[in-house]
Amino acid sequence: MTGPLPSLTYDVAIVGAGVVGCAIARALARHPHLRVALVEARDDVGDATSKANTAILHTGFDAAPGSLEARLVREGSRQLAAYAAESGIPVETTGALLVAWDQEQLAALPRLVEKAERNDYHATRILGPTDLYEREPHLGPGALAALHVPGESIICPWTTTLAYATQAVRHGVDLHLNCRVENLSRQNDTHVLGTDRGTLSARWLVNAAGLHADTLDRQLGHDDFTVTPRRGQLIVFDKFARGLVGHILLPVPTALGKGVLVAPTVYGNVLLGPTAEDLDDKGATHSTADGLQLLRDKGRRILPELLDEEITAVYAGLRAATEHDDYRIRAYAGQSYVTVGGIRSTGLTASLAIAAHVTKLLTDIGLDPGPARELEPVRMPNLGEAFPRPHQRPELIAADPEYGTLVCHCERVSRGEIRDALASTIPPRSMDGLRRRTRARAGRCQGFYCGAAVRALFEGAGA
Repeated sequence: MTGPLPSLTYDVAIVGAGVVGCAIARALARHPHLRVALVEARDDVGDATSKANTAILHTGFDAAPGSLEARLVREGSRQLAAYAAESGIPVETTGALLVAWDQEQLAALPRLVEKAERNDYHATRILGPTDLYEREPHLGPGALAALHVPGESIICPWTTTLAYATQAVRHGVDLHLNCRVENLSRQNDTHVLGTDRGTLSARWLVNAAGLHADTLDRQLGHDDFTVTPRRGQLIVFDKFARGLVGHILLPVPTALGKGVLVAPTVYGNVLLGPTAEDLDDKGATHSTADGLQLLRDKGRRILPELLDEEITAVYAGLRAATEHDDYRIRAYAGQSYVTVGGIRSTGLTASLAIAAHVTKLLTDIGLDPGPARELEPVRMPNLGEAFPRPHQRPELIAADPEYGTLVCHCERVSRGEIRDALASTIPPRSMDGLRRRTRARAGRCQGFYCGAAVRALFEGAGA
């Protein structure tokens, strides 16, 4: 994963180890005759857009009917739900309520029902104010109605990306971290990737570089899209707020996205956000006073009591928005190249379907993947509150007392979980990476009490 790059020529190189790039690597790992490289600029998988989203498993009810995104979200939602159950990724089907606060939004609800049906989702129902407030008694005053979407779910995005990457690596994919692609060229039917760790060669190339997908695309002579980073700031409220909300509370969507929502998380918190700020800086993942004030103002209307709860954290993520309304997934036969651009907030949900689509595109333009095999399943550590955690399992603690020794008390993380993460197939290379694998230091004290103990374990493992 680190050190000098191999001198061999890979069959396929994938640039970008976010949730989509890792899903593609996993799909190609089903073909044992392919030598595949997954190349990532950062020191961990899922360390950019994929780690900082609203963690929703969408039904695709409100996607643009007939679009590639609509199809892949619809297919991917079913596939990821099944994969999560197999792999131990926490998912909770909470359902969503799109709340109408004025007459214009109220008039839009029947159109959203029609849109959902065109997307082959037939379970939506419009609720009047009485039904709505029975379901969500803490909702702010003045809501006129809501569209109920029972299939919307919450999921752990950290574990999803890591599960894909773990399966890929265990089945022969070479993961190259801290390996930023600085330039691309094509020489004698081979892609040559100039990276800050040396040169890497591959016959076929998949560009899943997220915010930087347009830059790589242009280096191969294309001008199909421009990524404009869209910043989404979010506020995370402490677990005491969880009883205030049962559903994902959504506004009626706009052209900029789904708007500011209030949603529970599988970790037991409540999210408020995101903003939708189009920027020029692809590294602007800081929060702003104006952005957080906007969220507080929106949240006060949606769920007034939420603003009285303790804030655990704030964070911001950048979505790869483009000037187009659909994903930009294109195959170029003459270059043995597929670009996967403009994958916005639905990319987590659609990831497995995107991977299957990209694999088909590669074979359509000439890649011979050879025979396929079934992948050995993975079983990921559970980070969700709705399922038993190690410290709640007496039989596990009896077999290994380390699972009963808590290190992070806010999030109930044991020494055994930290030990397992540090010895895993793709171990963390930073304290943040360890947090995404265990929840250590993610609680209300943000590591104030446990930080030194967690760091001692991390450094003691030689990380």
